[in-house]
Amino acid sequence: MNLHEYQGKEILAGFGVRVQRGVVAHNPQEAVAAAKQLTQETGTGWHVIKAQIHAGGRGKGGGVKLAKDLKQVEELAEQIIGMNLVTPQTSAEGKKVHQVLVAEDVYYPGDSETSEFYMSVLLNRSKGRNMIMYSTEGGMDIEEVAEKTPHLIFTEEIDPAVGLMPFQARRIAFNLGLSGNAFKEMVKFVSSLYTAYIKSDASLFEINPVLKTSDDKIMAVDAKVTIDDNALFRHKDYAEMRDLREENPIEVEAKAVGLNYVDLDGNVGCMVNGAGLAMATMDLIKQAGGEPANFLDVGGTADAKRVETAFRIILKDPNVKAILINIFGGIVRCDRVAQGIVDAYKNMGDAIKVPIIVRLQGTNAEIAKELIDNSGLAVHSAVQFQEAADKVKEVLS
Repeated sequence: MNLHEYQGKEILAGFGVRVQRGVVAHNPQEAVAAAKQLTQETGTGWHVIKAQIHAGGRGKGGGVKLAKDLKQVEELAEQIIGMNLVTPQTSAEGKKVHQVLVAEDVYYPGDSETSEFYMSVLLNRSKGRNMIMYSTEGGMDIEEVAEKTPHLIFTEEIDPAVGLMPFQARRIAFNLGLSGNAFKEMVKFVSSLYTAYIKSDASLFEINPVLKTSDDKIMAVDAKVTIDDNALFRHKDYAEMRDLREENPIEVEAKAVGLNYVDLDGNVGCMVNGAGLAMATMDLIKQAGGEPANFLDVGGTADAKRVETAFRIILKDPNVKAILINIFGGIVRCDRVAQGIVDAYKNMGDAIKVPIIVRLQGTNAEIAKELIDNSGLAVHSAVQFQEAADKVKEVLS
């Protein structure tokens, strides 16, 4: 589950991480009130107006602006709220901005120069360990740094048996070229950030930039946070932070009816029972010359109602040119699934306008094939994996 910047900062602050303070506003009037509140609480004279969407690169798309007075706060909030913000991480249509974060200006003059760093905490899946990735080259173009100057990207792997050790936090501060109070602040920042990552059951904390202010404070100016969905039962307060407006509407609908659905960019819809079989089915489609349009696991039951719901969700994608149903009948009998498919197809009438390939294997597979073949419907049946692949190739060509 992705969070907005202001939500990620709330979590960070709760674990003692210093953050750029801000107030959320949903309209220009609220933005002005937020700016006044921040000035009173922090003394800031300028304010940063930041679009709140689930995508990075907001500054490049015009979603982050500096306001030097209250009039500009109102004007910029009016300009940003309601716009379709296009960034390198959104589609060509962009994402609609529903709210902005009015934040304090932390680039104030002082005894030293400000510095921007990059830092993220995530899982290194190849080694089964969490790691902290960081760089001296923070800011908007961290992707270019990784591509063109990878030697400027550092990593610190954490042994899960002992957690982040003090010497590792000190090494990070040293590699970032810090000294004095800024060094001490960074050590504390890194330790608190890792604690926040672990205790919030996150899969990603990305801070870009981490700022060293002109008076040697270390703070998170941005926060990209992803919480592990499987751990939300432990964090009811985090679950309430979910913004469904930012998520794929088809995926939201599928989740509401208990289907595991992930939208993809291909042309062959998948309806499968079991995540492993679903992954194999996606490979099968690619080998047959197609591209999977989705991942859809219907689970252990596949009655007529559930199959019909899955059909309707798959067909919401206009790019789908065929549907492959691949069911292994272990707990569920194949003939019952076949009858469910036939009934669902008849219930939907003319709503299904693409070829359907059904591969049923397991208990009563042969009976299921007869049911499909004798239904009189435009459904292609298969028993073997390769047979299903050949039929996918046939209907696509």
